[in-house]
Amino acid sequence: MPELPEVETTCRGLSPHLLGKQVKSVTVRQRQLRWPIPTRLDKTLPGETILSVGRRAKYLLIGTGAGTLISHLGMSGSFRMVRPDNPPGSHDHVDIALSSGWVLRYNDPRRFGCMLWTQADPLQHKLLTALGPEPLEAQFTALYLYRKSRRRKLSIKPFLMSNQVVVGVGNIYASESLHRAGIHPRRPAGRVSLARMGILVNEVRQVLAEAIQAGGTTLKDFVRENGQPGYFAQSLLVYGRAGKPCGRCGELVRQEIMGQRASYFCPGCQR
Repeated sequence: MPELPEVETTCRGLSPHLLGKQVKSVTVRQRQLRWPIPTRLDKTLPGETILSVGRRAKYLLIGTGAGTLISHLGMSGSFRMVRPDNPPGSHDHVDIALSSGWVLRYNDPRRFGCMLWTQADPLQHKLLTALGPEPLEAQFTALYLYRKSRRRKLSIKPFLMSNQVVVGVGNIYASESLHRAGIHPRRPAGRVSLARMGILVNEVRQVLAEAIQAGGTTLKDFVRENGQPGYFAQSLLVYGRAGKPCGRCGELVRQEIMGQRASYFCPGCQR
């Protein structure tokens, strides 16, 4: 599943292709994604100029004078810039033709992503209003995380992955951040000290920043806007490395299922 670094990479990659360009046409081949693509998108977006390209959590926000396109990549979605003579594949569900002569194409084999339209403030959309702070912004601090976790018996890993606590720290990056911070994923969130929360916040920021710099992590479906993979997988220390030695202490990395997700950790250096 594309996580925050993958979505941020997509956002940054698309921005120079989209900003200031006029939408010439919208072609919807498959309207049934996680929620149906609204028919007004086909009618409202053509003729509009793209004024902003941003991100909130794992949602891409493409703004025009008439409203904002809100898109989520779901489990397997991706945006690519293609030439108009590039024939669509079976999972290429939406084409947005631009005045530059390029086409923004949305591909989603599992169709669990979404493409919605709002004329109001997108940050007030029902999908976005209850979200926690961005992990790379100033509101995400050790004190915030410490206060949020008090009296919580929930394990620190699913706590960290909750979008109501902080957005975008998905399974891969939660595993890596906890390993770097030396915190066992099953430790109750309410039993992590303020000092260790400070270490964890720093490691979350560092892991996400490195992943964005590397263009994201390619495990199954993710590709960037130019069709290239992300390379952060080459830097993973525990995720997907069950049975292999920890690069820090030499203990074998373990895998356990937590909250229906595969969790990876080192029993030697995570307490």
